[in-house]
Amino acid sequence: MREFIVEADGGSRGNPGPAGYGSVVIDAATGETLAEAAEYIGVATNNVAEYRGLVAGLRAAHELDPEARVHVRMDSKLVVEQMSGRWKIKHPDMKPLAAEAGAVFPVDRVTYEWIPRERNKRADSLANRAMDDGGAAASRSRARTTAEADVRAAGNVAAPSPGWAPPDMGAPATFVLLRHGETPLTPQKRFSGSGGTDPALSPVGEDQVARAAAALAARGTIQHILASPLTRTRQTAAAAADLLGLDVTIEEGLRETDFGAWEGLTFGEVRERYPDDLTAWLGDPEVPPTGGGESFAATATRIAATRDKLIAAYAGRTVLLVTHVTPIKTFVQLALGAPPEALFRMELSAASLSTVAYYADGNASVRLFNDTSHLR
Repeated sequence: MREFIVEADGGSRGNPGPAGYGSVVIDAATGETLAEAAEYIGVATNNVAEYRGLVAGLRAAHELDPEARVHVRMDSKLVVEQMSGRWKIKHPDMKPLAAEAGAVFPVDRVTYEWIPRERNKRADSLANRAMDDGGAAASRSRARTTAEADVRAAGNVAAPSPGWAPPDMGAPATFVLLRHGETPLTPQKRFSGSGGTDPALSPVGEDQVARAAAALAARGTIQHILASPLTRTRQTAAAAADLLGLDVTIEEGLRETDFGAWEGLTFGEVRERYPDDLTAWLGDPEVPPTGGGESFAATATRIAATRDKLIAAYAGRTVLLVTHVTPIKTFVQLALGAPPEALFRMELSAASLSTVAYYADGNASVRLFNDTSHLR
């Protein structure tokens, strides 16, 4: 019996946004490329585009030999795990596509394997080419969808150029920033950083993160989850991971600022006990809290290094970063090019969502800040 390898991928520039897929059919015995497929599919999410790529690859293999066995290789863990039957398919847009893919060949003749993105370059290249070609065609048309216009507007803001027609920067690395849910210290407005008691979520916080997780699952765009190592962020990330069917990677750089001797105190208590230190801290980002904590400048340096590392690792992907007040505000402050005192002018609620997209030319676009609509 003949055996084929199908490599497939899909992407979306905006997620949802202009999307396309690519598929390659390879002879398993010789390594010869037998067929390629690529298509611009209009506005869709990454996951929809990935499933469309899978369907196209399976159909191309079926046309070559409907009696063959097929081994599918994709860098989408979501698609691989769902099609292997290990994860449930909950999103309504995914169910018909999964059924369509499953109907091409008998189930016992198709196997699935997750591979790193760098090993899926051919399908990825085809998907990006489809998006490039489709985007170019769309730009010549007067009838653009709202999502396409939003993507272009974001690109213009990130990198203005004469005529407001910047070159296509490709799919950005998009960081969805989720603040953890409430802990017992949150409603009391106490300093709670990485040097304190490491509190867990309160019952209110557990309800908040469940609502946030449901909202993220409904979006269907998250491809990876990273979390601060503290208990409250790991619990928050776990709630999202359970619904999204993804693993959680702990990222040390996402931890909260260390507030030194101020840990567990309210602002008023700090003002009473350490008035001079507090005044100095509020006036200079280089000044750390009392007792050798972390200054805002030091936090910004850490967050910038973490940001650069993650942009390189997750280019073109949508990543959920579960973290804290100061890191999220710092991501936004740096993206806007705002001064450090902007940190004091942002309100960030527990279990809120913010989003920053990073483009290949080094520019950033803040797309969402302190969204709590899922908690209402």
